Amino acid sequence: MYRIDVLLKLDRKLFHTQDLALIWGIVNKNTLYTTIKRYLDRGILIPIHKGFYSTIPVNRIDPWLLGISYLHRYAYVSCETILIKEGVIFQSGNYITLVSDVSLKFKVAGFSYLVRKMQDRYLYDDSGIKNVNGVFVADRDRAVKDMLYFNPSYHFDNNYAHPKKRRQRS
Repeated sequence: MYRIDVLLKLDRKLFHTQDLALIWGIVNKNTLYTTIKRYLDRGILIPIHKGFYSTIPVNRIDPWLLGISYLHRYAYVSCETILIKEGVIFQSGNYITLVSDVSLKFKVAGFSYLVRKMQDRYLYDDSGIKNVNGVFVADRDRAVKDMLYFNPSYHFDNNYAHPKKRRQRS
């Protein structure tokens, strides 16, 4: 089977260089880079960032999936991104917030990302996290808890979101 057939039959659309090496079974780096260059020249692979490629135009890729795929490790969307979406905080988000086992900021394809580092024992607890179209996403309650993990005195614009406030109303 041709390498292009293997690539295009996959559900995935985002690949790192090492992903392509594994998918195609290429060990020799020269062969790998030559194959990637040929597919870039033919428009089969689209460069997003150094060593990061797509088989579809970047404007058709979900920004959340793009950030998590670029990060290339376990992560989920949470904190400000979810809290803004759920109406818990009202300020606009300048970046997409991910939670993972590293702390960093990066930009890919015009999107800004903030990755917050969480201890493994909390990070890998999947309560309040759901898989939405291949992206792990925190629900509102998990995002509130995550925000309080990173900043215990964080001010929520919508007080109903704060777990202590909710308990008082019951």
